[in-house]
Amino acid sequence: MTTDANKKINLRRIRSFVKREGRLTKGQQRALDELLPRYGISLQQGELDFDVMFGRQAFRVLEIGFGNGASLAEMAANHPGYDYLGIEVHRPGVGNLLLQIEKQGLNNIRVSNDDAVEVLEKQIPDVSLDAVYLFFPDPWHKKKHHKRRMVQPAFVQLLRRKLKTGGIFHMATDWKNYAEHMLEIMTAADGFENIARDGHYVARPDYRLLTKFEQRGHRLGHGVWDLIFKKVA
Repeated sequence: MTTDANKKINLRRIRSFVKREGRLTKGQQRALDELLPRYGISLQQGELDFDVMFGRQAFRVLEIGFGNGASLAEMAANHPGYDYLGIEVHRPGVGNLLLQIEKQGLNNIRVSNDDAVEVLEKQIPDVSLDAVYLFFPDPWHKKKHHKRRMVQPAFVQLLRRKLKTGGIFHMATDWKNYAEHMLEIMTAADGFENIARDGHYVARPDYRLLTKFEQRGHRLGHGVWDLIFKKVA
C-alpha cells in the first residue's frame, strides 16, 4: 500500500517539466528585480493566507504553467473581483507577466516561479481554491515519458485537497492522446465529477482566452480539447 508520504515523494521525484532559463530581455530582468518582490511568492514564506495577501475575500484561481502570462493578465483584467495565483518555471514568462501586471495596474495576481507540486503541498491551504487551471501543459508525447505528465492520480488527489467543494479543475490540451489520458485519470478519480453532459469534453468557456498559438492551430486544423471536472466530495 502506498502511503501519503510516499505519494508526496513520488510527485516530487518525477518532474513534469524541464526548467529552461531562456534569455531574459532587459525589461523582464528589471521586472524580476523590481516587481517580483512585490507580486511574487516564494516557498520560504510557507503556507499562504490569501485574505491577507490580497487584502480581501474573493473567488480564488490557481493557474499552473501560465506561459508568457498574457492570457492570465487578461483574465485578471476581465475579472477584477477574482484573485489569481500563477505558477510558471520559465523565468522570461514570469518577467513578462510582471510587466503586464505593471502596465495594466493589476492588483489581483500573485506569481510563483517554483515547482507547482511543492507550492501546492507547502503553500496552498486545504479547501482554499475555487478553480485550478492547467492549460496546454507539456504533453510528453513519447510513451516512455507519459509518467512525467502532470495529470496523474496522486496529483489529482492533491488538487482535491486544495479545492473547495464545488470547485473546478479545468484542463486544456491540443494533444488528443493527452486529452484521452486526462479523461481516463479524471474519470477514475475519487471526489470529482465531469461537468460534460456526454462525459467527455466541453466547449471552450469564454474565460479561457484563445492564444496566438491556439489560433494558429485552428487555422491548421488542429484540435483542442477542454475538460472540466468539479469536486463533489
